[in-house]
Amino acid sequence: MTRHERPERTTLPGIADIRIVADEATTKLVLDVLRANFTITSPRAYSGGRSYLQLDAGNPASDD
Repeated sequence: MTRHERPERTTLPGIADIRIVADEATTKLVLDVLRANFTITSPRAYSGGRSYLQLDAGNPASDD
């Protein structure tokens, strides 16, 4: 069996690119839950109710 070569990684491990397509109230609710559990970037709003953000899926515990 021939092993397929993986393409070079273009994003950092542990960082998720997220797109939310929802009304304003639902988007706020989802962002509140994400902020409570992860480090996220400020969402970039686009037309059609779309918002894009990045989420750090790494360990949120402090280093001390």
